[in-house]
Amino acid sequence: MSAQLDELDRDIIRILQENGRIPNVEIARRLGVAEGTIRKRLERLLDEGWMRLAVALDLPRVGYPHHVFIGVQCEPGAVPRIAGTLQHESAVIALYFVAGEWNLLIEAAFDSPRALTYFLLHTLGQQSGILRTNILQVLEIIRSSADWRLPSARPGHILVVDDDPDFVEFCRTVLTHAGYQVSSAAHGEQALALMHLSRPDLVLLDVMMRDIWDGLHAAEQMRADQSLAGIPVLMVSSIADSPYAGMFPMDASPAADAFLAKPIAPDRLVAEVRRLLAKRG
Repeated sequence: MSAQLDELDRDIIRILQENGRIPNVEIARRLGVAEGTIRKRLERLLDEGWMRLAVALDLPRVGYPHHVFIGVQCEPGAVPRIAGTLQHESAVIALYFVAGEWNLLIEAAFDSPRALTYFLLHTLGQQSGILRTNILQVLEIIRSSADWRLPSARPGHILVVDDDPDFVEFCRTVLTHAGYQVSSAAHGEQALALMHLSRPDLVLLDVMMRDIWDGLHAAEQMRADQSLAGIPVLMVSSIADSPYAGMFPMDASPAADAFLAKPIAPDRLVAEVRRLLAKRG
């Protein structure tokens, strides 16, 4: 395989794990990138074997209510031969070579107790080299491998700078759910001090806090500080609905990478954060 997974790859995989039928254009919208970028990334992920598309079945609903795991202890030299035989059995969902008390772990499904009995007595019973077996009947699936979600390589750190505790909590909830680590500051001076202690990956910055231009001044200080200048700044504000709207260049502030007007829809916030982080990466 070539390059390692980056965060955009991981975001694509996580979205597909939530809904494998989602169109490329919708993935692109949610991640804030071009549809062609998603298509090329998917082709690479599939061609290089990073992932494969599969169908997860509800076994009882499709007529296989007897779902079991079977531990098999074998004579050492017999493991490859037994595994080679079992992997072709239609009842076998998955076959694992494992360490510990058992050499092989079989996951299998059957449509009736009779079929399960036949598998135990004949399919396994006729294999020479098996020392003993242990069967576990699945009564209820609490969480399966299909429910697992690929974690971030490292949770992106977002610093939310706003004097409105309700908006800070809104951002914390939305961004934490999207897989990010979130910290907060109530004004520009506090934010700059926190940035020097632990540099965030992105700063989500209000404009009006201690004074009308508090956020803008903080962003300008970031750009003048070599150690902070590369951190993306996403400005958010309700200044567009204030008497100062005409004084602020919302689409052309040199200190900010992007601007969003409050209120902000959760998916719009996440998409813009992802876009800026991907652009930085």
